[in-house]
Amino acid sequence: MAQHSEDACKQVDVGITRVFELLGKRWTGPIISVLLARPVHFSELRRAIPGISERMLSDRLTELGAAGLVVREVDEGPPLRVAYRLTESGAAMEPALNELLRWAESHMGVPKGTC
Repeated sequence: MAQHSEDACKQVDVGITRVFELLGKRWTGPIISVLLARPVHFSELRRAIPGISERMLSDRLTELGAAGLVVREVDEGPPLRVAYRLTESGAAMEPALNELLRWAESHMGVPKGTC
């Protein structure tokens, strides 16, 4: 068994801290999950996530955009429509999110393949 320095284990890894500061916020995971399938218009995204307010959805999308995970695209129309899609960095989270889903199914009683 590898020996660990006692000092090395006194602080949480910076990477884990940064990931959970962003992904640990309510609604962030479901937003990313919906966007993994395809780009989605704001109204579709809101309908896909029951209980989220327009304001909260807008705030989370802004945060995800600032983090480089989501891009806002405007279709000038008419009518004017705004869609959101994951960037390459955002889409790269898919394997990790799939593993978290498998873990939830195995350890949290989440039925497999539910919406």
